[in-house]
Amino acid sequence: MASLGRLTALFLGAFGAATALTGYASYSASRHTIETLVDRRLDEVSRALLDESLRGNAGAILTRISALSAQRETGDLGFELLDAKGQRLGGNVTVSGRVPPGFSTLADGMLPGTATFRMQRREAGGGLHLVTLVETEPIDGFAAVWLRSYALGFGLIVIIVVAGAVSFSTIVRRRISELRTTAEAIIDGDLTQRVPVEPGSGAFARQAATFNRMLDRIAALVESLRHVGGDVAHDLRTPLARLRSRLALIVAETPTPELEAALDQCDKMLAMFSAILRISEVEGGERRTAFRPVALAAVASDVAETLAATAADSGHVLTIGPLEDGAVEGDRQLLTQATLNLVGNALTHSPPGARVAVSVTRAAAQLVLTVEDDGPGIPAAERATALRRFGRLDASRHCPGHGLGLPLVEAIARMHGGTLSLEDARPGLRATIAVPVA
Repeated sequence: MASLGRLTALFLGAFGAATALTGYASYSASRHTIETLVDRRLDEVSRALLDESLRGNAGAILTRISALSAQRETGDLGFELLDAKGQRLGGNVTVSGRVPPGFSTLADGMLPGTATFRMQRREAGGGLHLVTLVETEPIDGFAAVWLRSYALGFGLIVIIVVAGAVSFSTIVRRRISELRTTAEAIIDGDLTQRVPVEPGSGAFARQAATFNRMLDRIAALVESLRHVGGDVAHDLRTPLARLRSRLALIVAETPTPELEAALDQCDKMLAMFSAILRISEVEGGERRTAFRPVALAAVASDVAETLAATAADSGHVLTIGPLEDGAVEGDRQLLTQATLNLVGNALTHSPPGARVAVSVTRAAAQLVLTVEDDGPGIPAAERATALRRFGRLDASRHCPGHGLGLPLVEAIARMHGGTLSLEDARPGLRATIAVPVA
């Protein structure tokens, strides 16, 4: 679909073309009408001069020409009588060159020192021909007069239409900008944002009100789902924690492999519920109010230092850098959690001896935290599954887990106005969090 600016330009271009075409048609029609009236006058004057009593009588025709030339109302008319050979017999003008039969426009040089004329040559009896001319200088000035009138009249219309189109485009662009700003805030997790509704019952106000009602409904549904998931996880976590405590006491008194396995399962379930509650907390957006400038390079460095011993114990090579300076508006604890999850995933899902690299680079107006490994990676067709809650890639990841690590990272990135991307490192996986610079 064409952009609003392009549509406005197309409309103005079409209007301008229509205006120019209308002007040309109006000028041509007016010019043709005036020429028709001039030719009609020539015809009437020449007919009146050549009545039946004068046809073929050169002397009487010349006498009539002299009498008409003396009249004030015919001062702009010229007459010339020609014989059968086209030789001049007399008249009050002398036209050089051949005059074609019928109506024509006096060519340059045919009547030196004069203005533009329209002329008619007609048969006058006895082989004689009468050439009648009328000055068209006022008609030739019609173009300038018409152009001034057209420019004044249509110019005002063009100005009004252009101003209206630009104003309409500005209003629509502002409304779209308000809608886009609200939508971006909703995407970032702030479900409280709404489109401004200006007073009045216009189409834009009704549209904004309808959109806001839709957002109210979506927010209510999302909040309900979030509370359901959080409430279930919270309610189950309490009895599960009690069960774990009792199992721990039993294992301490009577350790058996079955009881230890049950205790391990309890720990995994508690970790899963904690992750669910953490995601609900992040998606709620309450922690945005505590955002502060955070140096992403410092976060990456701290995480790498924290996991250095773990990486060494598992036989991995953990490298750090480059680390470019820059800060983002965010929650340091959540950004640390996201980085820990990415590095932890890389260490868990890559074989011993694999390399895991952590870096922070700057790209345009974003800081990009990258965690890259040379393990088995994630096939492109399964990356969407990896980002889905409880998404498991058993075909390529044979390690235990609950499938909530990457969804939590994505929720944290989205909360900070950024994105999480999974790419092929050839070999291995490259996970990047891109967050706007503060």
